[in-house]
Amino acid sequence: MTSFRKLSALSAITLGAALSMTAGLALAGEKVSADQILNALQPKKPLTRGLSAGSQADPAVDARQIQFVDSLRNRKTRSLSLGEREEIAELAASKPKIDLEIQFDYNSADISKASMAAAQELGKALSNASLKGSTFVVAGHTDAVGSEPYNQDLSERRADTIKRFLTEKYGINGADLVTVGYGESKPKDASAPTDPQNRRVQVVNMDTKTASK
Repeated sequence: MTSFRKLSALSAITLGAALSMTAGLALAGEKVSADQILNALQPKKPLTRGLSAGSQADPAVDARQIQFVDSLRNRKTRSLSLGEREEIAELAASKPKIDLEIQFDYNSADISKASMAAAQELGKALSNASLKGSTFVVAGHTDAVGSEPYNQDLSERRADTIKRFLTEKYGINGADLVTVGYGESKPKDASAPTDPQNRRVQVVNMDTKTASK
């Protein structure tokens, strides 16, 4: 009976891991490689071209989504309205994504030395030719320690730091990186809002067109 219970538990863990991979890869607290990031951000081949991968995709909806994403290019992070931030989150929910635990110096937007390797692996992944032409959202998140206005500002500054790092160190086109800050509003673990795992950078591939090339 004990062996059966262990096997059942193992099966449940395996299934849970498989399900989480379909929604996006989370590698917080682990050493992450460029290949892992690349695999997480690779768009699934759509049945129809455009931003929507549904078999019954509405071309008009696709066009509006593309237009919205294009309107975000070269926008300042702090210029985004709450409505725009929420629309980005809604679109990003169904896109290839990865959560990275990129820590920053205390009360700062500077990448910590301990997290520099993860930032470098992200740069290598986004430089891969297979992702050429994609638009990426770089979203900053904080835990709930501190005031909401402070955390919102901090998340925006940290997202901007990642963008600057990727453009300066890896030559990523700045227009292909849309930065957005969510502060403490979208915790990874809503039951533990002050948990450090909520401090993360989420990278989302907003395009699926690369899969059909």
